[in-house]
Amino acid sequence: MSDAVSPLASPFPALPAIAGVTPHVARAGYKDWGRCDLTYVELAEGTAVAGVFTRNVCCSSEVEIGREAVKQGRARALVVNAGNSNAFTGYRGREAVEQIMEQVADHLDCTMDEVFVSSTGVIGVPLPKDKARAGVEAALVAAPCSWEEAARTIGTTDTFPKGALATAVVDGRTITLAAIIKGSGMIAPDMATMLGYIFTDCAIAPGYLQELLSAANRKTFSCITVDSDTSTSDTVLAFATGKAGNQPINCSGCPGADAFAAALDDVCRQMAHLVVKDGEGAQKFIQIAVSGAVDDESARKVGMAIANSPLVKTAIAGEDANWGRVVMAVGKAGEPADRDRLSIGFGGTWAAKDGQPLADYDEAPVAAHLKGREVSIEVDLGLGEGRAKVWTCDLTHGYISINADYRS
Repeated sequence: MSDAVSPLASPFPALPAIAGVTPHVARAGYKDWGRCDLTYVELAEGTAVAGVFTRNVCCSSEVEIGREAVKQGRARALVVNAGNSNAFTGYRGREAVEQIMEQVADHLDCTMDEVFVSSTGVIGVPLPKDKARAGVEAALVAAPCSWEEAARTIGTTDTFPKGALATAVVDGRTITLAAIIKGSGMIAPDMATMLGYIFTDCAIAPGYLQELLSAANRKTFSCITVDSDTSTSDTVLAFATGKAGNQPINCSGCPGADAFAAALDDVCRQMAHLVVKDGEGAQKFIQIAVSGAVDDESARKVGMAIANSPLVKTAIAGEDANWGRVVMAVGKAGEPADRDRLSIGFGGTWAAKDGQPLADYDEAPVAAHLKGREVSIEVDLGLGEGRAKVWTCDLTHGYISINADYRS
């Protein structure tokens, strides 16, 4: 992880142990760094799993295998490698993943498709089998670690470890969701994000967990962007051990289903925001609220067009109230929009209404708002009831510095 910490960083939360979940870390040495870079999480028998994965067609073998394995709905282990994404590595990359799966499956006496593997880092370099084998071997006998250690171990260009916590009352029992995530650049998921893992003691059917995770993803991970680039490895997995002892949730009508869904949404939103706040070179966290669209999906697409605009992002970095750039981004989104109904504001102050600059527009409060760490942009299309919120960060010289020498 980077030595320089993002000014938007949050302290790591006090995540409790989750019954049936035991994290460990070890050093495989995928890069020349003096820290652990392999995370192994052992899961109790019968743990349910759900997942969402990148839509990048040049995805890693880890993603291809994970997409198929998640359909059977059960998990016994998770292995995360940091420093090497193992993407665009052909049969050698796939063999490395299968080796890890077989090694862990033999240890746990489970099937290979119950072992989930993720990798993150440089693209185009096969994961070294010897280092992977030694790293997994060390992790299998390592003492249990804290959630913060696990979160720090999965990081690459991240500047701080990221964790999230939520609880809900289900069937008269308090269930807990603890989550860790990594991500800082190559962030425009449109499916999931980077590498994120949610662990809960709730008893829930795999199919319904998948339904809820997919729904949460649409409102959170698919509404963030750092640089408009979709990773080859993006994965979010949710694991439910069932150890809370509640009556299993298998549909929306079950007791506590709404409460669990709300907690899952909450923890996903927390993680999504943390990734944006650690955007490479980020100095400001930006929320874009779009209303008045023809529908919610159209509103999201307009918001993402604004969030992905280098001109908008650099204007925010320079604390320049250049609302004309927002107009441009709305117009290029490819969604229904009417110039003469468009309204734009910053931090609750409207700069333009119904397609025209306000005659009494005072830029002073907008300029003051843009000097803060958290910036909001409001857009009303004036066409319908559709609305959405998306999140991004500013674009600074720091992003260039980090990515210009990423491999070296």
